[in-house]
Amino acid sequence: MLLLTPADFDAIRLSIKVALAATALSLPLGFFFAYVMTFFKFRGKVLLEVLVNLPLTLPPVVIGYLLLIALGKNGCFAPILDALGVRLIFTWKAAVLASSVVGFPLLVRSIRIGMEGIDLHLIQASRTLGARGIDTLFTVILPLSLRGICAGSSLMLARSLGEFGATIIAAGNIPGVTQTIPLAIYDYASSPSSEAAALSLCLVAVAISVLVLLFHELLSSKLASRD
Repeated sequence: MLLLTPADFDAIRLSIKVALAATALSLPLGFFFAYVMTFFKFRGKVLLEVLVNLPLTLPPVVIGYLLLIALGKNGCFAPILDALGVRLIFTWKAAVLASSVVGFPLLVRSIRIGMEGIDLHLIQASRTLGARGIDTLFTVILPLSLRGICAGSSLMLARSLGEFGATIIAAGNIPGVTQTIPLAIYDYASSPSSEAAALSLCLVAVAISVLVLLFHELLSSKLASRD
């Protein structure tokens, strides 16, 4: 039997909210970077690829700390945020940013794989028929990249649901405000008397992850049947 408290339900809702927001925020940028890195050759492309993939090699705690010093009260972006009346650090929005940065390389990589599988003759044919670049993007490249977008979004969603290191640094571990499922499990795991509660949240996390993967497989199968 699951032993879930109101705070646990808050953590579950917040985890889903953060994961969905991070995926929605990253998807347009991920598609743009994947498009540029797949179809354009330019100076500095290697540097761009290194920067995009850097979060894969950095410890999440480092990413969280960099967000903290960049967006915190005395950070380099503090004057801009203060002028706009925006507060990010130690709010659920910081958790979204942390998840977005950590999962971004997975999203871009999956979309690039989808784009690299597109037959270039189809793109050339659209150009020959008079389509502008923007028309080719939305009528040829985007539809043929849907499987990559689907895979990337699923990976991004799953990665965001499990994000811990960057989130605890940039957003904190505030119950009902920034505490996600991994942070709540961390709290329970530090107390020997809370083993059952920690296990309950672990089971919830497993169930959510299975649902995400099932949705991904069903959507991928549907898209494959259209090809």
